[in-house]
Amino acid sequence: MYDEEEALPALVGRLRPVLDALGVPYELVAVDDGSTDRTADLLAAFRLGWPELRVIGLRRNCGHQAALTAGLDRAVGEYVVSLDADLQDPPEKIPDMLRLARDEGLDIVYGIRADRASDTGFKRWTAAVYYRLVRRLAGPSVPDQAGDFRLLSRAAVDALKELPDQQRVYRLLVPWLGFPSGRVTYERAARTAGRSKYPLGRMIRLAVDSVTSFSAAPLRLATWLGGCAFLVCLGLMGYTLGAYALGRTVPGWTSLFTGVLFIGAVQLICVGLLGEYVARIYTAVQNRPSYYVGHDSAEESPVARRRSLW
Repeated sequence: MYDEEEALPALVGRLRPVLDALGVPYELVAVDDGSTDRTADLLAAFRLGWPELRVIGLRRNCGHQAALTAGLDRAVGEYVVSLDADLQDPPEKIPDMLRLARDEGLDIVYGIRADRASDTGFKRWTAAVYYRLVRRLAGPSVPDQAGDFRLLSRAAVDALKELPDQQRVYRLLVPWLGFPSGRVTYERAARTAGRSKYPLGRMIRLAVDSVTSFSAAPLRLATWLGGCAFLVCLGLMGYTLGAYALGRTVPGWTSLFTGVLFIGAVQLICVGLLGEYVARIYTAVQNRPSYYVGHDSAEESPVARRRSLW
């Protein structure tokens, strides 16, 4: 969660009855991704009457996927369900996920958005383009319309923790594992409160990370663009020689100018694509952790816990 003080009361009001009714021991790991509002204060207050609530506060805002990584790294349950705090994904589906995983021996249960009527037309269109793109690049194992609302077994979580990826996109990593999986469908609701933390810029960044993390297709695209540019150059060269032979060199200025612009644009695109992969190599060489935990309520001593409440 990030700056979710408005949504927290509704989240607790719906999530706690669902978890208590499961009839099994559980913990709720709330990852505060460097919130700047009263999210941390509200979580501390809710912990007073909810012993199963565990709060992990990151030192700064690290991003959605990094916050998911922090939660998965520290969760200890036999099954782990990831859920955003905005209640667009219904917590009431958690019992169905757990039942399906146990009855059929599944390691992964995806929450599939069967109805996205609450999203804007632009959001639905961009989501459709994104899933079509990643399924084409990463393979058909990527479920359509599946976000980060999913159930994972302990075996799947441990496998994810062993992966060396620095910039993780769990929508692609989880299907890549190849564990037995199932699906639970639901209607995507409108955000319960607050504003979206995924503007257009972050959606584009997610798409770029998805493509460059799981496919070398952009590099092959650069090769094809280079080949097409070479063919265009050959055509322009033939046209230029013909115009020169006929004494009409001045009219050829427009085509020459267009050709130079085209070649320059192709070169910049290719350099940009190469830069994306070089940047990933640079990040991997640095080997910096994707997040830093500021505090974990499960590691606090009783004295430290009392001081934090003062």
